[in-house]
Amino acid sequence: MNAAYITSEVFPFAKTGGLGDVSGALPIALSDLGVDIKIFLPRYTTITKKEFNLKLVPDIGEIIIPVAGKEHLIKVYSSFLPKSKVVVYFIDCPHYFGRFEIYTKDPDEDERFILFSKAVIETIQRLKWRPDIVHCNDWQTGLIPIYIKGNYAWDKLFEKTKTLFTIHNIAYQGMFPLASISTADIKHDELLSNGVCEYFGKMNFMKTAILTADALNTVSETYAKELLLPEFGAGMENFLQARKNDLYGILNGVDYSVWNPEVDRFIPHPYSVNALAEKLKNKKALLKRFNLSYRKNIPVIGIISRLVEQKGFDIISEGIEELMKLDARWVILGSGNDRYEELINSFVKKYPKKISSYFGFFDELAHLIEAGADIFLMPSRYEPCGLNQIYSLKYGTVPVVRKTGGLADTVVDWSESPESKNEPGTGFSFNEYSSKALTSCLEKALKVYGDKSIWQQIQKNGMQKDYSWKKSAQKYLELYNTLSKP
Repeated sequence: MNAAYITSEVFPFAKTGGLGDVSGALPIALSDLGVDIKIFLPRYTTITKKEFNLKLVPDIGEIIIPVAGKEHLIKVYSSFLPKSKVVVYFIDCPHYFGRFEIYTKDPDEDERFILFSKAVIETIQRLKWRPDIVHCNDWQTGLIPIYIKGNYAWDKLFEKTKTLFTIHNIAYQGMFPLASISTADIKHDELLSNGVCEYFGKMNFMKTAILTADALNTVSETYAKELLLPEFGAGMENFLQARKNDLYGILNGVDYSVWNPEVDRFIPHPYSVNALAEKLKNKKALLKRFNLSYRKNIPVIGIISRLVEQKGFDIISEGIEELMKLDARWVILGSGNDRYEELINSFVKKYPKKISSYFGFFDELAHLIEAGADIFLMPSRYEPCGLNQIYSLKYGTVPVVRKTGGLADTVVDWSESPESKNEPGTGFSFNEYSSKALTSCLEKALKVYGDKSIWQQIQKNGMQKDYSWKKSAQKYLELYNTLSKP
């Protein structure tokens, strides 16, 4: 089985969020299952030759890719994912990718990923490597399925190739002026005349992929069902309804070599399900780091998040006065909407003994919060998969979440099944998207926190769950095999 994995982010080379983590872990797990998988990624300015040991691929040479009436010279470099045999090919075009941000608000953002899509296909041609599956991720790769069906249909190399498009977050669709369709130079009159690229007078990369890929999937089973509904589909629900027989939900996995309190290099006191007492030392270290005092029976509520409405910050803001009345400490790590940063700052000043924050991304601090907090709060409006609640389970940091998407698939509410042997409770959840429901759920969790024996059982239930990539990769392999059958 040969699979080309196309993405705009791969950890450790380039990452802004969960896509980077997925792209850095899933290919390794698939490789371990026998898949010959190659990754294709833009070479951004931050991906230096020295740091990542990039080598020019001599057999490919230079490629000329025309975009927007200009010819662009492409070179291709390669390296390996750390501790693996998975090759990563980097599409090098300084004109488009020689910038200090992975994604930009520049007027040529569409051109950047039009070029990337064409360059990936032409790189595969020059490698003379026949992919059974071309696995595309999010809107930045959304034109590849139609290019293979149209512009490159003449090449027998792709005669049996099937395309899979993974939706990591339906909210980000790659919407551009209608003229971008002309810029993309798509050679498929039938599909173009059917309007597969157009959405309300604009070009939409994601719609194009939804209607032209051979199969679609998203990153949890519940989110796959939610996407068929207007509340969650972001305008794509009717197109996904038309493709619902080709839409699959596969929960993301996590890398337990990185996110595991037994081996975590970022936390001062490693611990395990059989040595939970050590977790308390991390709690004290966390509180010291955030200049908050430790009190024996006062829990710490941790948040690691983008500060945006999707992550529930509108209902946190609405109910923050009531939340501050809870007998708890709060530590918040994240960045995003200025409004929410200012609100959090105002409450840090108002309640300096209860709440502290750090604005920005700080990986070491994220690990310390997971290890030191008692409760992890994730009240998302919607959540395709979510990773931090899965990390929290492994760290014995009890998640309090809204029951949506991947949060519903990974957190079992203790109060709904406290004695279930098949699905033991691992956290707390609420349905209604409101500050009142959020506060009530936290109050319920804090009440249970007061009973240490029950709380420890919930912690152990979560720590014993397995959300490793091995299980998720097996499901992807099954989907690959289904797609590639004649």
